[in-house]
Amino acid sequence: MDILTFQKIFMDPLHPREDQLTIEDIAHALSMLCRANGHFPEIHTVAQHSMECYEEAKARGFSSQMQLFCLLHDGAEAYMGDFIRPVKARMPGYKEAENNLLHMIYEKFAGRVPTDEEEKVIKEIDDTLLYFEFLHYMGVGCGSPGKGLKSEPVFREEPRREVEQRYLKLYRKCLKERETFSEI
Repeated sequence: MDILTFQKIFMDPLHPREDQLTIEDIAHALSMLCRANGHFPEIHTVAQHSMECYEEAKARGFSSQMQLFCLLHDGAEAYMGDFIRPVKARMPGYKEAENNLLHMIYEKFAGRVPTDEEEKVIKEIDDTLLYFEFLHYMGVGCGSPGKGLKSEPVFREEPRREVEQRYLKLYRKCLKERETFSEI
């Protein structure tokens, strides 16, 4: 069964084609999805979280490629939704479908899929931001603080359209930095 994306593209998230994926759809949808399944006292979106992960990778001195991976790491949620971890873990076949779509997103928008070692770094940054988001909004961390934050995220509700535009701007900045780096 197909979904209709913001860019008016019909696609089946379980059987995607690369030509159906757009960064505009990803930025738009992630800027509309709430973290914590909407249980925070303010709206904090998946796009905001992804940009915070990007900033954390940058603050830790990781390459523009790794920063781009962090920005895109929840891209599949633009097409499949953002299920909370306890539910996602109990959904047979979901992780495989999500990974298939995410790998396609990484290939198209980052040029390649992260290595296993890079995936571990992305996961640690993702988990660290999750912890501090919960600490800020709920007064208690969720999971582990990992290595702690090097960046200084500002957790606050922001206008959705501004979040979407900032996500696209960061994506284009990553591409430009990656192109500049590959020329050296």
